Amino acid sequence: MPYPDFSSQEFYERFHFDGKLGALYHPLYTEFRVWAPTATRVWLVTYANGHEGPGVEIPMDRDVQGTWVTELAGDRHGLYYTFKVLVDGVIHEAMDPYAKACGVNGRRGMVVDLARTNPPGWEKLSRPPLSRFVDAIIYEIHVRDMSIHPLSGIAHRGKYLGLAERYTRGPGGVWTGLSHLVELGITHVQLMPCCDFATIDESIPCPKEYNWGYDPLNYNIPEGSYATDPYQGERRIGEFKQMIKAIKEAGIRVNMDVVYNHTFYAHNSHLNHLVPGYYYRQDARGCFSNGSGCGNELATERSMVRKMMIDSVRYWATEYQIDGFRFDLMGLIDIPTVNEIRMALNEVDTSIMLYGEGWTGGCSPLPDYLKALKGNVRQLPGTGVFNDDLRDGLRGHVFHADWPGFANGGVGMEESVECGIVGACDHDQVDYNQVIYTQRPWAAEPAQSINYVEAHDNLTLWDKLRAVSPDNDDARIMAMHKLCGAIVLTSQGIPFLHAGMEFLRTKYGDANSYRSPDEVNQLDWERKYRYREVFRYYQGLIALRKSHPAFRLSTAEEIQMHLRFLPVFAHHMVAYALGEYANGDPWQTIVVVFNANAESKEMELPGEDWVIVVNGQEAGTTMLDRIQGDSWTVPPHTAMVLVDADSYQRAKSS
Repeated sequence: MPYPDFSSQEFYERFHFDGKLGALYHPLYTEFRVWAPTATRVWLVTYANGHEGPGVEIPMDRDVQGTWVTELAGDRHGLYYTFKVLVDGVIHEAMDPYAKACGVNGRRGMVVDLARTNPPGWEKLSRPPLSRFVDAIIYEIHVRDMSIHPLSGIAHRGKYLGLAERYTRGPGGVWTGLSHLVELGITHVQLMPCCDFATIDESIPCPKEYNWGYDPLNYNIPEGSYATDPYQGERRIGEFKQMIKAIKEAGIRVNMDVVYNHTFYAHNSHLNHLVPGYYYRQDARGCFSNGSGCGNELATERSMVRKMMIDSVRYWATEYQIDGFRFDLMGLIDIPTVNEIRMALNEVDTSIMLYGEGWTGGCSPLPDYLKALKGNVRQLPGTGVFNDDLRDGLRGHVFHADWPGFANGGVGMEESVECGIVGACDHDQVDYNQVIYTQRPWAAEPAQSINYVEAHDNLTLWDKLRAVSPDNDDARIMAMHKLCGAIVLTSQGIPFLHAGMEFLRTKYGDANSYRSPDEVNQLDWERKYRYREVFRYYQGLIALRKSHPAFRLSTAEEIQMHLRFLPVFAHHMVAYALGEYANGDPWQTIVVVFNANAESKEMELPGEDWVIVVNGQEAGTTMLDRIQGDSWTVPPHTAMVLVDADSYQRAKSS
């Protein structure tokens, strides 16, 4: 049968439901409410456990706005359940889209008293301080990657609890896991997808299977393969909270990668079984459209899909105290939905971050003017997108391994780098016609630009630099790598680092390791020891950024006023000055120079007495050298940060 006109005003008025859905627990009873407006009969099915055995069917009553409801008396914590629906003469059994807990592999929901899942002290836990989004330094991790290496020194390898362990050491005595994050100095951990996903068999105690997690199954439940016992529905919740608590108590906020653009299953998903056709976009032939590249895409513009997303994000932000959300393929989500999510998060805490990929994974019937694309980000106040102009301008084309960028010999990439330096904001000295992808200043404010050069997707920076320059030795590649890191961490906007890039992470040329083995994906802590000088360099850049607000201007107007590009007399060079105590910085004038050439270049300076705090070997806030003169020779593949000597000395004395 053809689907009803789900997008019509009539359908909305008859069936949009604003209330609470799911298993609503109370110590004396639990109310079950599911939205299934096209069903003619609905049953609640209860089970003794989450994975096997027969169920008991309980007819539900049709209620308001397309919902069905029933109530079970008594304390039902730990009761497993599903819903059965009769639609167009066909019966399907489905998970509750609003389930908060589940059994192994997410096939049956579980009634849960969430208070019983809280670790000691959870109620007193607070968000680490964050004044402005531009103060954030985001570090992307995969739960399993962080601890699975046999030399990680972590007991709960590959598990949530592994990231709750402190003072773990690896080869050469280096800090690993959570203590590594503290030592590095980042402000936010971004967890790759931790909602329950479909592609790992949780029933296997130590699965060899690996997946990034972009295969969502249950949006409101933590993934079970990272728990010590996925059979007990409350265990994964409690251990996830223990991990969050430990990270926050270490002074680091927790962001989460969320995948609301599609589901792993399409026609056989629990969403499609409950209300066939409603949750997904269709093409002109009535087939599921595939803007995600994963076989389907959610119809976020429909009111109950939008409600499901808003309710889910609000739930993670309140129950789990998540501090930010990174939206996978955010370009598939309509602009009004993203803005409503932003408003819902503001009601919880205005410091919660919201950002995502400003593109799609394929063609979508959603019109471009409605998509939350990078080019539309000015319509998304308080929401950021990833700056691929800087990424590919800096390292080279992401899908062509041997194409170079600014750091490794690419021609004409200077303006793309400058676009990143100004946080993609309007600046009279940036020629946006020369920027690699977006020929206009697309960000209204620097916090909308997530600046990066490496993420879980595609080649790591080390592997990319190797692919472009296979004949260069390690020292030259290392210099290019540090140059890239320096540009990301000194640019206006929000810097984003991929776990392990601070010790030259390699995936051995694997550009799409979403299901590759641990040997490819794990953080190799031996590399931290081997490349400890690179780690210290990134650590110093982070300390510099956190100590000096000039690198964290919050408006486009401030950038125009305080950041001015300096003349350079060679290609593959960019230089600028931050002046007049920008953003209240204790340093009056800061000069930043990037030389991506294979040979040294002369740089004229706007003054005659300078202190160097970053060079090709070291980075931080203390003097490495002093220049008595108005020029300096910048070594090849080197970033330099200089401070006028007078204000440096005054700040040091105060």
